[in-house]
Amino acid sequence: MKDVETVESLKMMPLTYSKKTLVSFNDVKIFYDDKVIVENVNFTINQGDRLNLVGRNGSGKSSIIKLIMNQKIDYQGQVIIGSNLKIAYLSQTDDHLQGRLDDFIDKQQLDQSLFKAILRKLDFSRDLFNQNIETFSKGQKKKVMLAACLCTPAHLYIFDEPLNYIDIFTRIQIQEVILKYQPTILFVEHDQYFCNQIKTKSINL
Repeated sequence: MKDVETVESLKMMPLTYSKKTLVSFNDVKIFYDDKVIVENVNFTINQGDRLNLVGRNGSGKSSIIKLIMNQKIDYQGQVIIGSNLKIAYLSQTDDHLQGRLDDFIDKQQLDQSLFKAILRKLDFSRDLFNQNIETFSKGQKKKVMLAACLCTPAHLYIFDEPLNYIDIFTRIQIQEVILKYQPTILFVEHDQYFCNQIKTKSINL
């Protein structure tokens, strides 16, 4: 059994943005199939914020993330995204993962040695490096996406349910790396203890 004290520490590479405010939503109303799913959304993401996006299923959390990621969503109001803002996104789903790990590294333009070193720290066995990602477990796929985020320099990190399928040791590692490097981050997570440990404030929908 691995001891909690032997859990290896991770690194991440947050960038400093040129302005205080990275993102702002002003009186935003979001639609899905002509139905209003959330309205009166007002918040800003400032440098150093660690924002916990809170709301029941269907409350608009994913739509807000998509708007920040510049995906097509029907909305009214004002959404301002800082110019040249670099975002690292940890998706809730792993549907896009396929093929060999080296091909994923090339496609994401990752530093191969750094990416694989992070995976090793996440208790990823070396033999997995030569297997197709489709053969990985849900937890292993989540670690692939997490490692990709951690070795991506970014002004803003968006983590959508980062603890899904993740073991307790990796939970500790994620919490510790966020508290150590204090990136600007917007995250959705249902584990209340984790949220309370890392958030600076909440956005309630």
